[in-house]
Amino acid sequence: MPAHLRVYPDAPEPAYSNGPHPSVHVRLGDLLPLVALAHRHNYLWLQDFLDDEVAVTSDLYQVLRAFRAYRPSA
Repeated sequence: MPAHLRVYPDAPEPAYSNGPHPSVHVRLGDLLPLVALAHRHNYLWLQDFLDDEVAVTSDLYQVLRAFRAYRPSA
């Protein structure tokens, strides 16, 4: 008699499984100058957050993807 197998759906993984759930919303215009300054002066604390994920709107994501592929002509 063949064995009967049951298939169970995977439990949905939380979007932020490796850290605290984001609870603060910040304007990109307020965030970028601070991150740029920390990057420019090589602040070590910035490296602690390099693996963190951020959520962006789909239109900003599309612009960033296009900008990344952009190669200015010489």
